[in-house]
Amino acid sequence: MNLKNKLAIISLVLPFALLVFGCNSNTFKKLNESPILHRTTMDQANLLQPDTLTAATTSEASSYDASIIIQPDVKYQTMDGFGYTLTGGSALHIQGMSASARANILRELFTREGNGIGVDYLRISVGGSDLDEYPWSYDDRPAGETDEDLAYFSMAYDTLYLIPTLKEILQLNPDLKLMGSPWSPPTWMKDNQDTRGGSLLPKYYAAYANYFVKYIKAMAAKGITIDAITVQNEPLHPGNNPSLLMLPEDQAIFVKNHLGPVFRKHSIATKIIIYDHNADRPDYPITILNDPDAAQYIDGSAFHLYGGTINTLTTVHEAHPDKHLYFTEQWVGAPGDFEKELSWHTENLIIGAPRNWCKTVLEWNLAADENQLPHTDRGGCDRCLGAITISGDEVIRNPAYYIIAQASKFVPAGSVRIDSNNDGDVVNVAYLTPENRLVVILQNKNETAVKIQLKQHNKSLEVSLSPKEVATLVWY
Repeated sequence: MNLKNKLAIISLVLPFALLVFGCNSNTFKKLNESPILHRTTMDQANLLQPDTLTAATTSEASSYDASIIIQPDVKYQTMDGFGYTLTGGSALHIQGMSASARANILRELFTREGNGIGVDYLRISVGGSDLDEYPWSYDDRPAGETDEDLAYFSMAYDTLYLIPTLKEILQLNPDLKLMGSPWSPPTWMKDNQDTRGGSLLPKYYAAYANYFVKYIKAMAAKGITIDAITVQNEPLHPGNNPSLLMLPEDQAIFVKNHLGPVFRKHSIATKIIIYDHNADRPDYPITILNDPDAAQYIDGSAFHLYGGTINTLTTVHEAHPDKHLYFTEQWVGAPGDFEKELSWHTENLIIGAPRNWCKTVLEWNLAADENQLPHTDRGGCDRCLGAITISGDEVIRNPAYYIIAQASKFVPAGSVRIDSNNDGDVVNVAYLTPENRLVVILQNKNETAVKIQLKQHNKSLEVSLSPKEVATLVWY
C-alpha cells in the first residue's frame, strides 16, 4: 500500500478511534499542544506575542543562566483575579463611547475571546473617589443637617455611568468579582464636616455601618453583587479629596462593634477587608487582627505599594495565616514610561504580590482621557494615567494594560499558586489553572539575554528571554 492510501485510511479511521476511546478532538488537541511563551519586550516590538516552544532539553544544568523547578503538588492561595479600579471617571469615559466601540473594548477587557485579556476582578468606589468629577457620597445633606436614618440615601449618580457599565461587563463576564472601597463617609458624619480629611465621629459609627448595608443591598437590587468591601481607602492619607483619617484602633472598634454585627444581622455575605493602604505599616492590620472580637468578622487585609516593600506582606500572613491578603492599588504616572513601569510593576506586583500571598493584583484607574481627567480639586490625582486612554471612540493601551494582561489573560480566577524558585535575576510565579494548565510568569531582570531551564516532575523545557523581557509560559 502506498503512502497516499495509508494516509487516506488514517484520516477515515482516526475520528472513529477517538470516539471509541472516549476522546474528542479538543482533548486530543490539548494532549498534543506545545508549550507557548507569550512575550513582551521592552522595545514593544512584542506585546503578548505568542511563541511556540517545540523541544524539551537534555542539556546539563551548567549550560543555563537560571534553573527554575516548579512543584505543582505544593499549593498556596487560590487567586480571585487580576484587574483594575473602575473609577467613576473611567465609567464616564466608557459610557461616552458609541455603543459599538464600547462593546468592543469591554469584550477585549473582560473576556478571553480573540485578543481579550480576561480581567476577572474590579475595585469600585463606594461613593466618589478622587477620580470623579467632584467629591460626593450617597447621602449628602446641606450644611448643618444630618440623616442618621439614611432617609435620603440615593444611588442616583451611580446610575448615570457606573451601574450601566457594570451591567454590560457582567453580561460578558458574569463571574467577575467586585470590591467596593469608600474614600469618605458623608461629610455630616465627620468631625471636620469636609470631604477631605477629618475622622468619623463615633456617634455616627452605627449610621455608617448601615450605610454600607444600604449600598450592598442597593447594588444587589440592580443585579450587582459586591463580593468584598474595604473599610476605608488609604486610612492614613487624609490629604486626598475625598479622604478620611481612620486609625487602626478606630477601625477595630468600627468593625467589631458596628460593621461586623450589622452585616451578620442582615445576613450580608460581602467580605470585610481592612487597611487598604501601604506595605510600610503592617502593624495596622496586625493590630486589628490581634483583636479576636474584630477578627471574627474580617476576611483579610488589603495593600498598596506607595511605601514599604512587597515582602512585608508575608509578615502579615505569618501573623494571621487564616486571613487573606489582597493587592488593591498601584498607579502609573502620566505620560508613562513603558520599560520602567512594566519592569517595576511586574517584579513587585504581578510576581511579587502573589508570591507574598495576595489573592488579587489590581492596578489603579482603568480609564482616563488624554488630559487625565476627571479628577477632583484640592487633592485629586492629576497625573494618574489610565490603563487605557479614551478619546471619543479611540483607545490607547498604556503600560498598566499590558502589566495586568500579562497575567489576567492566562491566569483565570480559581487558579492556584504553586511552588517555584527564583534564580538570581530571573524571577517568576507559577500557577495551576482550573483547566489543569501550568502557567509561569517569567521576568528577566538582567541587561543581557538569558537561557533558562524549567523543570516540573519528569519534564524540562528551555526558554530564552531577551534583556528585561517579561513572558508568560502556558505549559499544557
